[in-house]
Amino acid sequence: MPAPLRLTIAADPFESIRALMEHSIAPEGITLEFQPEMTNPVRHRAMVIDRAFDVCELNVCTYLVARDQGVALTAIPIFLFRKFRHGNIFINPASGITAPEQLVGGRIGCPSMEAASNVWIHGILEDDGSLPTRSVTWVVEREEDIPFTPPPDLRIERAPPGRSVVDMLMQDELDAVSAPQTPPALIKGDPRIGRLFPDYAIRERSYFAKTGLFPIMHITALPTELVAREPWIVPSLMNAFEESKKISNHHFSNTRVGTLAWFGALWEEEHQMFGGDAWPYGLTPINRRNIETVIRYTYEQGLISRIFTIEELFAPSTL
Repeated sequence: MPAPLRLTIAADPFESIRALMEHSIAPEGITLEFQPEMTNPVRHRAMVIDRAFDVCELNVCTYLVARDQGVALTAIPIFLFRKFRHGNIFINPASGITAPEQLVGGRIGCPSMEAASNVWIHGILEDDGSLPTRSVTWVVEREEDIPFTPPPDLRIERAPPGRSVVDMLMQDELDAVSAPQTPPALIKGDPRIGRLFPDYAIRERSYFAKTGLFPIMHITALPTELVAREPWIVPSLMNAFEESKKISNHHFSNTRVGTLAWFGALWEEEHQMFGGDAWPYGLTPINRRNIETVIRYTYEQGLISRIFTIEELFAPSTL
């Protein structure tokens, strides 16, 4: 019997892959070697620049920019990270800004233009007509995971060296910040920072009820050469990730294991809202529409030069 194929994998330690990380289950014919935890930008850059891993949790927008520039990566529809994003636009309450329309003509900070959180919420606000992407100046904090050439009408500035966009917001140097993470200053109750949408959870539920979309932030990517050479690994990985997710879902169906006071109530609500699985894998109709939406947003925001099809982006056996 041949020895299992050893594949390196880089991903955050999600509960949905705990069984894989602890090796209580394994993909058929494969031994997964999990790489040490690293920040998202470090992991993303290592994958798109050096193809540093065999399997990688990767920002969907960075993946699209990489593919637009000819980087030989192929996606499989394992979506380890999703998140609604109405709660990730921050303002200084003293500015009096309470609606996105008031940001037109202003300056908005963000870690990078490619961050999927930014692409999603910017696209949502452009779709509803409240904040066109080209109507503001974007002030970015760091280099992109993979550099791109912005169109002439997309105004981008670089934050001063050593300055964070959150600090600039709190010093009245920016009108808003669009960021993937909740700033620690807000959690600590600093009065100089608040959310543009304090009722973000209500807005996110409304968005889901209207669109059916739970925004996909990250796909799973493999080097194209590896997929071509060993096509059997794709269904093996798909099956193993699905089985690991089922184990996680079963674990949390015992709502006593959660440490949040209303975990049980929230679990029941989401179980009904999402039909039993909020994190479906595979290219289902709703996942296709999810990916097609973020492709459109990435294109409309000037990060890629054309609209990709699903068939171009995902391994043939997953279509």
